[in-house]
Amino acid sequence: MSTAQLSDGNLWLHFTRTADWLGPEPTVPVLDHGEGCYVWDTTGKRYLDGLSALFCLQVGYGRQEMVEAAATQMAKLPFSTNWSYANQPSIDLAGALAQRFPGDLNRFFFVNSGSEAVEGAVKLAQQYHRLNGEPTRVKVISRNYAYHGTTLGALGVTGLAGLREPFEPLRPVHLYAPNTNAYRPQHDDPAQAIEDLILEAGPENVSLVIAEPVQNAGGCFTPPADYWPRLREICDRHGVLLACDEVITAFGRLGTWTGAERYGVVPDILTFAKGVTSAYAPLGGVAFRDHIAAALQSEKHTMFVHGATWGGHPVSCAVALANLEVFETEDVLANVQANEDWFGDQLRELYDRHEIVGDVRGTGYFWALELVKDREHKVMFDDAESEDLLRGFLSSRMLELGLILRADDRDEPVLQLSPPLVADRAVLGELVDIVDQVLGEAQKRTENT
Repeated sequence: MSTAQLSDGNLWLHFTRTADWLGPEPTVPVLDHGEGCYVWDTTGKRYLDGLSALFCLQVGYGRQEMVEAAATQMAKLPFSTNWSYANQPSIDLAGALAQRFPGDLNRFFFVNSGSEAVEGAVKLAQQYHRLNGEPTRVKVISRNYAYHGTTLGALGVTGLAGLREPFEPLRPVHLYAPNTNAYRPQHDDPAQAIEDLILEAGPENVSLVIAEPVQNAGGCFTPPADYWPRLREICDRHGVLLACDEVITAFGRLGTWTGAERYGVVPDILTFAKGVTSAYAPLGGVAFRDHIAAALQSEKHTMFVHGATWGGHPVSCAVALANLEVFETEDVLANVQANEDWFGDQLRELYDRHEIVGDVRGTGYFWALELVKDREHKVMFDDAESEDLLRGFLSSRMLELGLILRADDRDEPVLQLSPPLVADRAVLGELVDIVDQVLGEAQKRTENT
């Protein structure tokens, strides 16, 4: 049998324009293998993975510890559900995460992905309020441009109108607040804006406020220092649950086990996925506090009315436990903490060298460069210019030079840099050097048009 080609169109890609891969010469690399911070495609070309696959490959490629953990568990017990009975790896993983997550986030409900985790969080919050005699608490507040997933419940929480519109009408319970983009502020007090929405909707109708500690879509919007403590106080005052969506930010992306820890808050609910297994196996989850667990245990017959066949899959949980062991034995968090300021300084030097860079923002191993047409006046590229810059040049040029990054235009054009957490300064320097070259070429390109 001859080898199938991507251009045959049998495989359909996620969030990828069909023109990029349907045709005689696809522009999408077909990846074959990886080692450390690098991947190789089927032609043998090497790429530095500056995006950790999709913000998830924390400990890099080629980790035999993960392979062995999966193989051992698969030989012992390849599968059992968490419906009515349990498996030991999922029990052990829940205990291990309880030791690492802040406060009394001691209870864990495992699913398969980040979207499912957010879906579970929304359902958990609504059921919690209903059990407490407040069935009108169904409205959910999230933030403009925030991405929280693609299942219909999570899609409603997602603050990107372009992703929602093809599937509307969705549940009419979603409210969207200003985010924490300090470069292009949407509100002079984004925490107060959330309280204003709660009051406008009526606190008795609001179930949940959900936000990422550092918002991904739009390019690494870091919060003001008092933002998360204020959200905690606002939600407590109005009886609203607070959720941190940490599908990206948990497991070291910000240099701590959770972004909640980084910003000094204990949310009622914390969603996670991606980095829990360093993407070696599908796994997500919902962590929640003891008072929510108490409501779900209030009567002998009560339960969380939710489930998934593969939630808490024993092989995925075994891989996650091996991942945590790598974090501990190699002190992965310390590596991020030791390098984040240096990494940020290197990126700010790109700002100094290239007028096309309007803003540098981020923390840990989670950074973005916003690109502008005119830095002095913060003039944005129009749609055609953005298309030409991001897809017509930047994405393809970086691949030519052996670098995988994300050029994102879901708000303003940004380059997102999120390398594996094991990357040292040599790898980070290589990444910055390639970006430096490409930005210089992009600057000349925009000046000549």
